[in-house]
Amino acid sequence: MTEVIGHERQRRLLAKRPAQSLLFVGPEGVGRRTVARWFAYGLNCERGFPPCGSCPSCRLRHHPDLLEVAPRSHTKSGQVARRPQIRLDQIAPREGSEEVSLLEWLQTAPRYRAKVAVVDSAHLLGEQAGNALLKMLEEPPAHAYLVLVAPSREAVLPTLSSRSLTVGFGPLPERELRRFTSDEAALRYSEGAVGRLKAALADPAGLAEAEGAARAWVQGLGEDPAALLAQTEALRRLAEGPFDPWVFVARAFGSWPPAARRRALEALLEAREALEAYVAADLVYTRLAMTLRRLHAELRSGSTVSR
Repeated sequence: MTEVIGHERQRRLLAKRPAQSLLFVGPEGVGRRTVARWFAYGLNCERGFPPCGSCPSCRLRHHPDLLEVAPRSHTKSGQVARRPQIRLDQIAPREGSEEVSLLEWLQTAPRYRAKVAVVDSAHLLGEQAGNALLKMLEEPPAHAYLVLVAPSREAVLPTLSSRSLTVGFGPLPERELRRFTSDEAALRYSEGAVGRLKAALADPAGLAEAEGAARAWVQGLGEDPAALLAQTEALRRLAEGPFDPWVFVARAFGSWPPAARRRALEALLEAREALEAYVAADLVYTRLAMTLRRLHAELRSGSTVSR
């Protein structure tokens, strides 16, 4: 059973079993998936909520009554998918499929008390897959619970969000995280997200390297125009690493004048939104590098103006 840090209000609500279909929304890394697993263990615990951690159900590392479904990153032919998606055959039974679908799994009796299916990145449900969930949401078996995990309610198909109880999650206060570590670099990187904190504590050397690389990248914005290709490639390598480079890049603008810093942060936000919309990464990185280099040139010439 996974330990949960924070989110006491959300856990008190969930302990009352308020609905069989739940939508967990919030930023990446704040603990939505961890709380979903906690919920599944609590439903099946001999003592109820909070899960005791010692009964036969709680001691299971891989619980038979918990199923997690995530987007597939490869196509059926084995190619890397341009946009990961939760496909219909993951949700509903299809002829010739050897994989047990979510709906088939939920219809069978639980080994303990309740079955919990967690749909990770529910905003990536294809329309057919989403529609296949509707009947289960409208008439769920008594033992079945569904948890959808997404960045926001608006990102999920309206037919699903309207039939689910929304439970919001946000970053944890720093005082909560300081109960577990005093590592300033890890706390600064986490920005209240438990997942980020764990990643930082697991690889402090990698964290320092990523932060240094991002700082060097921003400092290199004033280099010769011929360096644009190299800068785009450097940003791609940063983005493919284990740490979120945007946190470090944004922090590296701290010494810029307020107007220039605001414009740089707006450019970063636009780049992140484009990547989330699955615009080709190389195009996003190139455009971002060009925008920031232009801003840096304005700074050097003293022509940057507020807007």
